[in-house]
This record gives sequence, C-alpha cells and structure tokens, in this order.
Amino acid sequence: MITLWHCRDARSFRPLWALEELGLPYELKLLPFPPRFHARDYLDENPLGTIPLLVDGETRMTESSAMIEYLSMRHGNGALSVRPDEAGYGAYLNGLLYGEATLTFPQTLVLRYTRLEPEDRRNPQVAGDYARWFLARLRGLDARLETAPFVAGERFTGADISVAYALLLAETLNLSEQFSPAVTAYWARMRDRPAFVRAKAAQAGTERDVKA
Repeated sequence: MITLWHCRDARSFRPLWALEELGLPYELKLLPFPPRFHARDYLDENPLGTIPLLVDGETRMTESSAMIEYLSMRHGNGALSVRPDEAGYGAYLNGLLYGEATLTFPQTLVLRYTRLEPEDRRNPQVAGDYARWFLARLRGLDARLETAPFVAGERFTGADISVAYALLLAETLNLSEQFSPAVTAYWARMRDRPAFVRAKAAQAGTERDVKA
C-alpha cells in the first residue's frame, strides 16, 4: 500500500491528485501545517520535517514533482508521463520542474512573509516582490497555452498537475485574480477534473485521520 503524508493544499496535493488520476489505492495521513512544529513525531518518519512524504515499500520520496513521475511509471503504466520517443517529452520534463522551481518557489516566500511568520516578522515588501515574480513567471504558461491546451501538448499529463498546483497555491494567496484570461481558463479546466475534485474531498478529513 502506498502511504502519503499530507497537509491540506500543500505541495503534497500533487501526488494526492496523481494517485486519484491513476486510480491507485493509498493511505492518506493528514497532518497539521507545518508538521515540523505541530506534529513533532512526524520527524521520526521524515527528518526534514517537510511535506510530502511518500512511502511505497522500500521507496521513500520527499519531492512532490518527482512523485508524479514515479507513480505514473511505477504504478500507472506511464499514463501521466510523456515518453522520450513522444512529441512533447521536453515540454513534459520542463513542466514538471517549472511548476515547482519557477512557480511554487516564489509563492512560498509570499506565504511565509504574509501568514506564517509572527506579526512582527512579516514583510510586505518581500511578499509583494515575490508575488510579482510569480505572476511574471506565468508568462511561460501563457505562451504554452497559445499553442497547446495542456502543458505538454494535446493531453493531460503529470506536468499539468505540477503546474496547476502552483495555481491552487496562488488562489490560496489571493493572487489568482491577476491571472491572464488564458491561465484563468486553464485553471478552471484543471479544477473541474474529477480526480482533482476527489483529491480535494480526500483531504477534507480530520487531521491525522488515515484514509485508504
């Protein structure tokens, strides 16, 4: 059984969504955020204290975008992947990393300096600078959507999960009103996917509940 440690709408939403897209059985361990402060025993499972943690037998993973590819290739017959001999392979790999390194990273600083730090340590200038950085980096997605309906071409893949999670985080941070029309339409399509809806429902339980 695959086990995923998860906080609501954290990066761990990526593998949760992938699990639902692939129809795989799993156990979901829902933790308070951030678990390294509010669930100290989680450090016994993941010394980094970060979310997500995915355990599949002897395999233990902590990088959310890598989990998408792992689940697709190991358990999903590549259903969410683009193979090296397919058109869109480069766009697929780029999208997996673009969603995390380019789009999610600046938003973590917005989150930190608007919500997570104590009041006296919050910094509107840092938060504003990184919010603008994120919105500027969305130009890459805009350009992609001019030529294809999905990040890697004509079909939904794990790259869309990686990128769309960044849009979910932006909505949480009240940045989504500044999306372009193309990104807004793309985000609406991603939100409407049945597996996305199921993943949102799966995380609605009580913290520390386990769902199979």
